[in-house]
Amino acid sequence: MTEVLREKGAHKGRYVIRQNGEEAEMTYSITTPTLVIADHTAVPESFRGTGAGVAMLTQFVADARAEGFKIMPLCPFVNATRKKHPEWADVFAA
Repeated sequence: MTEVLREKGAHKGRYVIRQNGEEAEMTYSITTPTLVIADHTAVPESFRGTGAGVAMLTQFVADARAEGFKIMPLCPFVNATRKKHPEWADVFAA
């Protein structure tokens, strides 16, 4: 798997994996310094089965722990995946 990159702006950001000219992304919105909303995950068909979505979410969780923010899982993928990882409960706001 290619590395997960983070692109962060003042109010929005995303995690991205680039592979063979395509991108998988997980977007987020920064509501406060301690609350970030996971908005959307988009993974191209060519990435299916590679673990790209989980890799991006794993990095998101690591960054939440390191930077002290909580994740609000509005994205259906993020919400479903967090339920499979009870060890991540400390970083989710819902």
